[in-house]
Amino acid sequence: MTFNIGNQHAANINNVGGDQTIHGGQRGTVHAGEPNDWAQSLVTRLRALGLQDEAAEAELIRAELARSQPDREAVATRLERLTGALTSAGAIAQAGQSLHGPLSALAGWLGALGAPVMQALSG
Repeated sequence: MTFNIGNQHAANINNVGGDQTIHGGQRGTVHAGEPNDWAQSLVTRLRALGLQDEAAEAELIRAELARSQPDREAVATRLERLTGALTSAGAIAQAGQSLHGPLSALAGWLGALGAPVMQALSG
């Protein structure tokens, strides 16, 4: 049997075995660009905020993403450490969407490895 659901660019698709209950609806975010673009944006924004040490860490993430086969676990580890430092310093709350956008885009690209970053950004 073939089941075609068509184009789903603006929808959530759930593949579950058994029952599923959703409370509060479902949301999704689509980020334009590529991971290397998001990392470069993060570097630029951190430098503009005067956060040079954090920009250097983001540059290491960007360099990893520039490789032909980036190590997702290495990116996840660095991104989680960077997000933790930015959260502790209050930089994310102060900068708002400026930092949230590229951080969440990178975390989304990481999938399950990016879950701790997404949790930190939502908390």
